[in-house]
Amino acid sequence: MTYDFLVETYETEVQKVLSVWAMFHDEDIHLRPRPDDARGRNLLEQMVHQCVSENLWFSTMLGIHVTDTPLPAREVRLEFMNTYANHAGQRLARLKSQSEDWWSTVVPFFEVPRSRAWVMTRRIAHTAHHRGQQTTLLRQINRPLHSTYGPTADTGGLMQHQAPVIYAYPDTATLLREERGARAKTHLPPLATIPVTERP
Repeated sequence: MTYDFLVETYETEVQKVLSVWAMFHDEDIHLRPRPDDARGRNLLEQMVHQCVSENLWFSTMLGIHVTDTPLPAREVRLEFMNTYANHAGQRLARLKSQSEDWWSTVVPFFEVPRSRAWVMTRRIAHTAHHRGQQTTLLRQINRPLHSTYGPTADTGGLMQHQAPVIYAYPDTATLLREERGARAKTHLPPLATIPVTERP
């Protein structure tokens, strides 16, 4: 189907969201990029935003309503992960059942009309934007970064240096199971000594 790539991308985006949340420690959730500046969201606020915003977009713009309570009863990191994974899994199942006509149907996107495929593309970009903010926060608080898209400075540097892609966990089920227990992530190599830049 023409729009299968959007379904597949959403599925991997869900895993990327959870992967980034798994890189934080429980005690990190209230840390801000600058402690004295409330404009920079902490992880708790980022998790709230992801759960509420994604639920709102899907419910109102895409017509896929899976919950009236997008937030967990206990606002701790692991409960956010389990709640988001559950709701996103239901959304994914509904996306997989949609026809091409459904994807091409024009719906309201705030003040303008857009196709559902366009809205979904913007939703994916919105999620990636906030995930970038969270990985920057991870750097600021000195947590190691496993891969989400490709190699990182912690997995060996740049692609042109043959640095590997190293995911913390092989799949979402393993991620959620390990995060409830030992948190046995894939080991990272020693830090690369080559500068992480494309400049020669």
